[in-house]
Amino acid sequence: MTPMIHTVLGDLDPAELGATDSHDHLFIRSPLLPGEELDDPAAAEGVLRAFAAAGGRSFVQWTPYGMGRGADSLAKLSRATGVHVVAATGLHQEAHYDPDTLPALYDGLAERFIAELTTGLTAEPATELPGPPVAAEAPAAVEAPEAPASPEAVRAGLIKIACDPGTTTAHTRRVMAAAADAHHATGAPIAVHLEPRADPHLVLNRLHVRHGVPPHRIVLGHLTRLPDVRVHRELAAEGVYFALDSPSRAGHPADHQAFDVIADLVEAGHASRLLLGADTTTRTARRADGPTTLLNDLVPRLARAFGPELPGLLLTANPAAAFATDWRTP
Repeated sequence: MTPMIHTVLGDLDPAELGATDSHDHLFIRSPLLPGEELDDPAAAEGVLRAFAAAGGRSFVQWTPYGMGRGADSLAKLSRATGVHVVAATGLHQEAHYDPDTLPALYDGLAERFIAELTTGLTAEPATELPGPPVAAEAPAAVEAPEAPASPEAVRAGLIKIACDPGTTTAHTRRVMAAAADAHHATGAPIAVHLEPRADPHLVLNRLHVRHGVPPHRIVLGHLTRLPDVRVHRELAAEGVYFALDSPSRAGHPADHQAFDVIADLVEAGHASRLLLGADTTTRTARRADGPTTLLNDLVPRLARAFGPELPGLLLTANPAAAFATDWRTP
């Protein structure tokens, strides 16, 4: 079977992915960020249109279940703007959810992830369990990415999980185990939110050593939060992918470190493990125009420093390899 990428409009040949924002959010909400919700489809459309005008072709949204990922809007937005959109299943840290809903979610969690990867994203009201799959509309606009011949439900293309800033909680252990089970059942890549005080080696140990997920199926986000270049190089040598994702947080220290982290890993021979993203998580951050800045600022700097081939590797070839999957149906 030929590896494909699950987009919200159906399977996509990795060769068609184009310049990709590999870690971002069109929609997201959390009780930890009151008043900063990204929940406006019109604003999301503006983001995608600006990204496309700058040369962007694909947008990978890491928003997992229960955090307002806009499941009913993603296909319409992809069709309207011509940008391929990849959606996520999975769960974030425990603090992002109503504690009263979590016990019911834990029951059959791996099966829930598998269903969203193979059948379709489920509705996610704040205080209720998921409903039926959200169906994508039939393709119409000429400028849209090519959709499958027969309309299908809007399927996830990756599993998003998170580690904890300190000791690994029971919630995170459950989610990681369920994500690994879903990977083994479907082949889906697993994207991991890293915390500044987390040990990414423990994340890799849990997913790879304990649960058998191959390193090349793991994407670690927020690498710029970890200042030790030795850790970066050790993880890259294991074969994981890194999503370097800070342009949406202009002025954040990690934003200034991103170029140096990329430079070090490129010089160490690990350019093939690097992905680029903007990671826009709040209304305030959206003002920085992260996805567009990624293409108009960071990419030209990389081209000047390392030659014109590197941006194509980080924006196109690497994401195609990281997110393409020889999908299995249980």
